[in-house]
Order: sequence, then C-alpha cells, then structure tokens
Amino acid sequence: MKAVSQEIQELSVKSLESTFNKLSNAYKSMTEKGSNTTLVKKRRDAVKVGLESLKGAWNGEDFFYDEEIILKSIDMLQSTIPSIEKQIAKAKNGSPQKTVNERRLTALKLAIESLKNRLK
Repeated sequence: MKAVSQEIQELSVKSLESTFNKLSNAYKSMTEKGSNTTLVKKRRDAVKVGLESLKGAWNGEDFFYDEEIILKSIDMLQSTIPSIEKQIAKAKNGSPQKTVNERRLTALKLAIESLKNRLK
C-alpha cells in the first residue's frame, strides 16, 4: 500500500467511521419504517470491512475477513465512488460538503487499495 501521511490516515479513518455511523443510523431508521434495507446494509458492511482493513494496515489491528467478503466489499465501495464524484463536482469550492466528500473519496480509495492488497 502506498505511504500516506499520518494526517491523511487519521482523516480517512474518521471519514469512514462517520460514514459507517450514518449508514448504521439509516439502516436502523429504515428498518423501523419497514423500508427495503438491502443496499444500506451492504454499504454499511462494506465500509466496516474497508475501515477495519485500513486500521489493520496502519495500526496493526486484527483483520479476519475471507476472500469472498473482501471481494464483495471492494465491489460495493467502488460502486459508491461515481455518486461521490458527482457530489464533489456540484459542490462549491471551499464548502464543507466538498471537503467532506473529498475526504470520503480519498478514504474509500485507500480502503479499496488496502483490501486489494489483502488478496495478494
């Protein structure tokens, strides 16, 4: 995995933790309303696997997922990138929304790279 600064590592972990929490809250809310939760659950689980992969690579924390889960997580994380790129393109320069989405995009790309390295 390419070397990234401590600051990028911290911002990426915080971004994925925030994304995981938002998806967890959405999943809970949708479950209570009886909505279809399939996509939210898959995204939440993929973000969790990606986050744990980064923490494992950078902090030496345990990572114990099998190849099938890693591959599904990579696919799900990659599928979210186009929508984030569209949000970045629409956001005004210097806006909090643009900053959050740029950090999220960086974090997702690093998580995907980390997961791919685990398949080697």
